[in-house]
Amino acid sequence: MSQFASTVPFSRLQSLWKFSRPHTIIGTSLSVLALYILSVAGIENFPLSRYVWQALLAWIACLCGNIYIVGLNQLEDIAIDKINKPDLPLASGRFSVNTGRAIVLVTGILACILSLFGGLWLFGTVSLSLAIGTAYSLPPVRLKRFPLPAALCILTVRGVVVNLGLFLHFRTVMGENGAITPPVWLLTLFILLFTIAIAIFKDVPDTEGDRTYRITTFTLLLGKSKILRIVLLTISLCYALMIGAGLARLPGMNPPVLVVGHLALLLLLWWRARGVNLEETTEITDFYQFIWKLFFLEYILFPLACLP
Repeated sequence: MSQFASTVPFSRLQSLWKFSRPHTIIGTSLSVLALYILSVAGIENFPLSRYVWQALLAWIACLCGNIYIVGLNQLEDIAIDKINKPDLPLASGRFSVNTGRAIVLVTGILACILSLFGGLWLFGTVSLSLAIGTAYSLPPVRLKRFPLPAALCILTVRGVVVNLGLFLHFRTVMGENGAITPPVWLLTLFILLFTIAIAIFKDVPDTEGDRTYRITTFTLLLGKSKILRIVLLTISLCYALMIGAGLARLPGMNPPVLVVGHLALLLLLWWRARGVNLEETTEITDFYQFIWKLFFLEYILFPLACLP
């Protein structure tokens, strides 16, 4: 009996972790860390630990916002997820609808309150992200029904709002000039383009459920093979942009790190893409997760290229 009781909380935590969509949690965490590092990179003799509490506050607020957005999407997609992602907590029944609603409500409120304590830039970043995430999933707007608005929601939050908003937040609390630096503009452009690839490939494993419930996606409009080619070319363009910036010796950047690091990732991308079977859902899902890993790596590699 005691052994059963001890496993129940662990099982609930596992379900909460799955409900939070771990790949998005990792992406959000790395983006907060990277933008914090970039915000201090141009300040001479500035210790990274000086405003670490501000980084923690921004991280927790963004995590709460992240869980709200992905949780709301799952609440509205239970029937679709029973086909596309049956292992998710709501689709599988491990979480009740009321539990899902409670998590979404609490994390949404916490995200707003915590970001208010951080200042106007953090509050604006989080609240705008929540608003876009709500419009993406919640009827009657439910922008995810339409491929272009759905993609624009994702790339606006991940590509623009998070990068520029967090940088301006950190620079403001540090009492520094709030102007966006060239490296941050470069990172924003990279993430904006990269997020396009994520946004259009995310639906490739979910064609069955999307077709059943009449969710129009680029995959259904163009086909899996064409989407894969577009994604590969888009990510290649991202890496070519970084390699070009390194060769042009963009101020505040380390050219060898930019060129060698992104050339290696470009080769890795095409090596991994060869032979992906688009008729096997498992292989498609694995490649989608690989794309997210490349996304994670950028938020590690790019700050390293900016450190003195």
